[in-house]
Amino acid sequence: MIRIGILGDIGSGKSYIAKNFGFPVFNADLEVHKLYRNNKLIFKKLKKTLPKYFYIFPIDKKHVVKAILDDKKNLKKIVKIVHLEIKRKLNLFLIQNKSKKIVILDIPLLLENKINRKNDFLIFVQTKKLDVLKRLKKRKNYNKKLLDRFRNIQLSLDYKRKKSDFIIKNNFTKKMIKKGINIVLKKI
Repeated sequence: MIRIGILGDIGSGKSYIAKNFGFPVFNADLEVHKLYRNNKLIFKKLKKTLPKYFYIFPIDKKHVVKAILDDKKNLKKIVKIVHLEIKRKLNLFLIQNKSKKIVILDIPLLLENKINRKNDFLIFVQTKKLDVLKRLKKRKNYNKKLLDRFRNIQLSLDYKRKKSDFIIKNNFTKKMIKKGINIVLKKI
């Protein structure tokens, strides 16, 4: 099985590109959302660690945001708790898709949490900063301070670009994305 990890900035279109490969995608953001809605054990761990913010199940994303904005150390505490379960979900995904030729890993902290393997192909999604900012500002939950907190726990974009095997330039047109994906698939 070939594993392809998608890297890039927040709002660069990583999930969209991951879906367009046409292979099974492990979307960590979606899995975190499911955990907050359905996993009482995660809730109990978060409640024990940060009781001021986590007191209602299912977990309200507003409480997560408040915890992160109130103290930057809280983000690391949340990631530490949630990461173990996401890793478990990833392993289940890989087992379920072991017969597939290719799987796509759409995991924002792929390198940071050392989830990637040596023989994974890494793709960096390159976008213009202005385009990303415009897209992010259109999101109903846009919060610059929150984005800055997330960016602070991530490796630099330059580092991710250098670590990548391929770069897909994303100008947010389907044609350009398909072209980039086809180039990658021909070379692997």
